[in-house]
Amino acid sequence: MSPLRACARHARWLLVAGLVAGVALPGAAGTVRAWLPELVALMLFLAALRIGPRRALGALHELRSTALTALLWQVALPLIALALAAALGLLTHPAALALVLMLAASPLAGSPNLTMLVGADPAPALRLLILGTALLPLTVIPVFWALPALGSAGAVTGSVLKLLATIALAAGAAFALRLTLMTQPSEPALQRIDGLSALTMTVMVLGLMSAVGPALTERPAALAAWLALACAANLGPQFATVLALRQRIAGTQIPALAITCGNRNIALFLVALPAETTDALLLFIGCYQVPMYLTPLLMTPVYKRLR
Repeated sequence: MSPLRACARHARWLLVAGLVAGVALPGAAGTVRAWLPELVALMLFLAALRIGPRRALGALHELRSTALTALLWQVALPLIALALAAALGLLTHPAALALVLMLAASPLAGSPNLTMLVGADPAPALRLLILGTALLPLTVIPVFWALPALGSAGAVTGSVLKLLATIALAAGAAFALRLTLMTQPSEPALQRIDGLSALTMTVMVLGLMSAVGPALTERPAALAAWLALACAANLGPQFATVLALRQRIAGTQIPALAITCGNRNIALFLVALPAETTDALLLFIGCYQVPMYLTPLLMTPVYKRLR
């Protein structure tokens, strides 16, 4: 078996190893962080290459349901969280801000890859990623308007447009390759793509957990609290989506919806935040990688039962 196929077979444990390395090797964070845009592009390219243009685009009737799901994920959920925080008097608490921002973000760029790792169809996740990112400049307006402390909604536009351009270039190159040189990829070839996706995600986590290692020794109590919040914010929406949809739609469609609901690209909002909020958010983002990278290990049994 080739090394990449071996990585695909053991991808879940490879992601766990990446988490451990992210905490144990904080010195590597700076090196990897400089390459994060390229790693995101590679991850999107591999996901699109694995799925192919026909499955990625889907039928025309699925566009409406995808748009409705994106609006639910990125507008309704953060506004509900914001209303609950206001009712509890926690509107300015850093934890409430982090939770609202996470729910307002578009799906994570790696959500199709995570969906593949749980053995489900990643095409709906890729559609939600593309459409959710495209709608983000509009969907953040009511959230930022309701909570002016977050800053200006227009401040995220540049980052959103950059991510959209990355998605377009990466997916376009992958689809062109599938339509020309890889029209019918073999199963071993698909496994190698899966293995390379797992390796890419494993390297990425080194650059995303730079705040976790120092917090482990300097303020462990705060780290534990942020980690608990991150796990609830990530895994909670996944379980809630499964419970809400398991009797309503086909079980094969639920994993992609649940994974995109719980895994969001919160790092996009760093450019729009006031400086005093950034430190806490960086620690939350680092902790958020833990449930994200454990999703294939923890949630695969749940998603398999749906199928």
